[in-house]
Amino acid sequence: MKLSPRDLARLIAKPDPKLAGLLIFGPDTMRVALKRQDLVAAMIGPQGEAEMRLDRLQASELRRGPPLVDMLKAQGFFPGPRVVLLEDANDSHADAILPALGEWLEGDAQLVVTGSALKASSKLRKGFESGKVTGAVGIYDEPPTQAEVEAALSAAGLQPGAEAMGDLMVLSRALDPGDFRQTLEKLSLYKHGDTTPVSVADVAAITPASTEAAVDDLLHAVAEGQAAQVGPLLTRLQAQGVAPVTLAIFALRHFRALHAVCADPGGPSAGIQRLRPPVFGPRRDRLLAQAQRWGLARLERALSEMIAADLTLRSASNAPSMAVMERTLIRLAMLARR
Repeated sequence: MKLSPRDLARLIAKPDPKLAGLLIFGPDTMRVALKRQDLVAAMIGPQGEAEMRLDRLQASELRRGPPLVDMLKAQGFFPGPRVVLLEDANDSHADAILPALGEWLEGDAQLVVTGSALKASSKLRKGFESGKVTGAVGIYDEPPTQAEVEAALSAAGLQPGAEAMGDLMVLSRALDPGDFRQTLEKLSLYKHGDTTPVSVADVAAITPASTEAAVDDLLHAVAEGQAAQVGPLLTRLQAQGVAPVTLAIFALRHFRALHAVCADPGGPSAGIQRLRPPVFGPRRDRLLAQAQRWGLARLERALSEMIAADLTLRSASNAPSMAVMERTLIRLAMLARR
């Protein structure tokens, strides 16, 4: 059977004991590994591995180990479904895998096979797709559906509010699957003992910031016209060893983000939703207010000022680097107040 990712999600939610084997393949090793991890856990239950109802092996071990058919038909000490997990398989292993599936009977261990990108003409893939009690599913670099995100949240024991769910959907599209799962685990620990729904503030609290907090404070002060704060904040950053060129890079990134928000065809409110990396909670509201305050014309002028300062810092100029940076940032802060 040729299965879709949606069919795989249904199998993870409710495993089919009559399925002899499933091939999960795709170019992204992490995505494939996460899907087979979820599937195997659903098939054998939380105690399956501890009860030795899971056998793992690499496809390269097939030639020197026991025949695969013996592993599928072996009986364990503990009752319950058994799974044989075979990883990193390709067409060279098809002759050892497909005949074993041909002898499979209900009650034998189920076989889960993972592989990399397999073409439609692949012997291994065609063997799983053509079988009546086997299936194959390709996992590609596609954003997760809402159902997949909801399933991941449910597995982590999280109940998000409507606004927080929107932020988590944005985050799931911006992060790799493994990073997103780690973020949910972090959120679960953050909410441990708290029975209230996950809020926007909760998501913002566990989302990694794109810059250091002190640099953020400086850039927000500049964008909000607080010229008097620029000098003290720069002194603190200089004491921490932050280089002027680093500040120029972060400042350019900040004002480019504001420019992208302001230049969005759907308006700043739509632009803030499309920022990459995404921002959440109070920080998102603050960036949106800054973009609306500056306007497109003044942001373009600010970018010109920052690019000129960056070129000066990287040139052979004898001007003190931190002084150049301070003058530029104060000029931008004054521009924000006009």
